[in-house]
Formats: sequence, C-alpha cells, structure tokens
Amino acid sequence: MTATLRRRALHRFLGTLFRWLTRVEVEGWVRIPHQGGALLAVNHLSRLDPPLIFVLCERHDLTALVAEKYRHWPIIRQMVDTVDGIWINRFAPDAQALRRALRHLRGGGMLGIAPEGTRSKTGGLMRGKPGVVYLAALSGVPIVPIAIYGTERWWHQWLRCRRPVIFVRVGEPFVVGRLPDENRDAWLQEKADEVMLRIAALLPPEYRGVYARHPRLREFLQPDKEEP
Repeated sequence: MTATLRRRALHRFLGTLFRWLTRVEVEGWVRIPHQGGALLAVNHLSRLDPPLIFVLCERHDLTALVAEKYRHWPIIRQMVDTVDGIWINRFAPDAQALRRALRHLRGGGMLGIAPEGTRSKTGGLMRGKPGVVYLAALSGVPIVPIAIYGTERWWHQWLRCRRPVIFVRVGEPFVVGRLPDENRDAWLQEKADEVMLRIAALLPPEYRGVYARHPRLREFLQPDKEEP
C-alpha cells in the first residue's frame, strides 16, 4: 500500500471512530486555509486532540510536531509515521526537527503544533512556548488559533455509556511578522502569549487557565463572548 493510500485509510478509520463514539461540534472551520503554508496552533487537553484535527482537515499535506516519547507507543508511532509526522525532543534544542518543519511550511504545507508543548493536566491553558512563533516568523506563514474542549472528558463519558461532546472553534488566521534583530526572546514570548490569548478567547472561561486574567484578553474576545 502506498503512503497516500495508507493516509487515506487512516483518515477514514479515525473518522468512523469519531462519528460512532463522539459528537463533534465545529465552529469556524472555513477559516482554515485551503492551500499554502499554515500553522495550526491548538490547545492540548487529550491524546484525542491531534487525531481529531487530522480527521477534520481534508488537506493531504497536514502533519504535526510530535513528542519523541510517543515513538515508544507502537500504535501512535505507526499513525505518526503514516502522516509523515515530525518527531521532536521537547527537552533540548532540536535543530533537525525545526529544519524539517520549516521546509514543510516553506513548501506550502500545513503543520499542527501545541504551543503549550504538552497536555494540560488541569484543563486550563498553560503558558505558551515561543516555538510556534519562531516557525511562523521564519517561514512567513499565518498562524491559525484553534480551541478544543470536551476531549478531556471522553473516558468518563464512555464509562457512563455516553458519547462525549467535543467542541472545536477556529479563530482568524494572523501573521506575526519578521523576527526582530534585537530583544528576540522578549518578542517571541510576547507573540507566543498573543497566540495563547487568541486561543483563550475561543474557550469558555473555565478553560483559560493562566490567561484568564491577562490584561490583553479582552482585545481578542468576540462581542458575544465578552465577560460580564
């Protein structure tokens, strides 16, 4: 079986599982670019998050940065390799992974990334890391903020013989601009916080975590989601 056929088979298989076992409500998916390089910046509550984005996205060039530790999980490793995922060491600078990611983006591909770097154990957003901004600045591609919630409850719902309801909300794509020559670290973190604030604005208040009381949050809230 060719790589393309394996990818299509995995897409159909996972799509069927999500349709049978969950109810997914999606808002704003039309904002996902149909072509050209793009970074999908997604909050991370569950191991269901990456396969769900894969199922929702019809683009054949979508891949993702995936933590090295999952190479030891045979099923996950096979799925990641099927979508040509990019393994990355989260605990040390990984120049090879970043080069692969940049080549993919500059070549017009789409890349998924969790700006927090790992799953949230509390259900709330954690501080964003600058990797997503670094890739966006060097490649020139837009970042698309995506919020997912409900995936963290899937196991408890299944134990009660209920189909978990999962919500996916997509924000407006935006461009961070070029990497400045000075004060790069501060600029990268400021923009990383902006990415997370855009995600926070798509989430219910109880999921906003460290960004719940951020002074800039109101900038990104939609009028119908303003706080009282």
